[in-house]
Amino acid sequence: MKDKKALDIQVGCQIKKAREAAGYTQDRFAEIIGMGTKNVSAIERGVVGVSLSSIKKICEALCISSDTLLLNKTYDEEVEQIDVFMERLKRLPRKQFELVMDINNKLFEAFALQGKT
Repeated sequence: MKDKKALDIQVGCQIKKAREAAGYTQDRFAEIIGMGTKNVSAIERGVVGVSLSSIKKICEALCISSDTLLLNKTYDEEVEQIDVFMERLKRLPRKQFELVMDINNKLFEAFALQGKT
């Protein structure tokens, strides 16, 4: 029973880290995966376990591998944020993707100009 509790805590902690890296509040994340906010909170604290179907939804919503949750694979937080951002970009419709790229290019232009002053 102790092993199960430790696993619940580990998985919950990894879910919380990934959710925060993706920039979701618990409320928004719960809405995305079709769960109640209290349930998400309980999962993140390791108070309750999470079903395989829920793990699948969570991994899809956060663009992470189940290895990250179950095997406690940790990556550099910045690299993980970049990976999440890239996955989110891939899922955008073409027009939205083009808009994001245009904004991104303008930001880099502004950064380049700022560096010259």
